[in-house]
Amino acid sequence: MKIFIVYAHPEPRSLNGSLRDRMVATLTAEGHEVIVSDLYAHGWKAALDGADFPAEAAGARLDVVAASHRAFAEGTQTADVAEEQRRLLWADAVILQFPLWWFSMPAILKGWVERVYAHGFAYGVGEHSDRRWGDRYGEGVFAGKRAMLVVTTGGWSEHYLERGINGPIDDLLFPIQHGILFYPGFSVLDPFVVYRASKMDAARFESVAGELDRRLAGLFVDAPIAYRQQNGGDYEIPSMRLKEGLEQAGQQGFRLHRS
Repeated sequence: MKIFIVYAHPEPRSLNGSLRDRMVATLTAEGHEVIVSDLYAHGWKAALDGADFPAEAAGARLDVVAASHRAFAEGTQTADVAEEQRRLLWADAVILQFPLWWFSMPAILKGWVERVYAHGFAYGVGEHSDRRWGDRYGEGVFAGKRAMLVVTTGGWSEHYLERGINGPIDDLLFPIQHGILFYPGFSVLDPFVVYRASKMDAARFESVAGELDRRLAGLFVDAPIAYRQQNGGDYEIPSMRLKEGLEQAGQQGFRLHRS
């Protein structure tokens, strides 16, 4: 199978760098093809701006959605964006790897999403009517592909539980897993999260790496998160409101969108 790793950490000798190397070695040994986009090493341009649309008229007011659509449709995107899109289409599975910084992904990775997820490619596709509202949330260009997050964080695991001070890790990662991955069609696996990342010795690393190996072995067989499909009948259209009575006892917040 073909696996695309989007890696966002500035230090190759970091724990993230070691985990990335372990993933590449493990997946390659299992016969998979692996491509890595190392955003910091490649000097990825993080900011989405007018420079991303070189075919737009000089001095014209920038309408990002319209410009993005024209650039994608007419083949005038910058070369770096077009290459990342090719890699996404090539892959059977995508892994986003990053440290949790200020409760989200590093800015360089968010910028990768904003620039690569062009209108007409990852969003703004499909029929919009009184029975469908586009190909998204379980449908879209990445339907049939799998995705997983590999995340490190400095806090203890207890800090990210239901009553933990930082909030549940699933809630913190919901905008990424549901909004960035499930939205354009990926089947999203539970994240692999390493807590207390700064407290890592050789013995603990081998334990963590072994668990990561086990997760990678299930990349194409483990059940994905059971997010509700937008056009599967659970939501009113066009309000996109979950229909009454579908929630389980005590289910609220982001959990309403899991069946």
